[in-house]
Amino acid sequence: MTKSELIQRLADRNPHLFLRDIEKIVDTFFDEITNALAEGNRVELRGFGAFSVKHREARTGRNPRTGETVQVEAKRLPFFKTGKALREKLNEEA
Repeated sequence: MTKSELIQRLADRNPHLFLRDIEKIVDTFFDEITNALAEGNRVELRGFGAFSVKHREARTGRNPRTGETVQVEAKRLPFFKTGKALREKLNEEA
């Protein structure tokens, strides 16, 4: 599902809301998650999962094309761990 599909589905289920308001709600939701992760915080959505930031140290890597060694800078990467309810829903018998 894409962001626009999510917005459309929410609009279909909530005909009393304006589409522009739903777009603003979805944008605010994602912006808050992004801002929290950028600050190094963890975001937990009960039953769905938790977003966190993993820190990767600087290291020496290798260019796969040339085989030349290169320095890879330290970086922070987003990480998502599914919640129990989501895992159970995905693995339930059909």
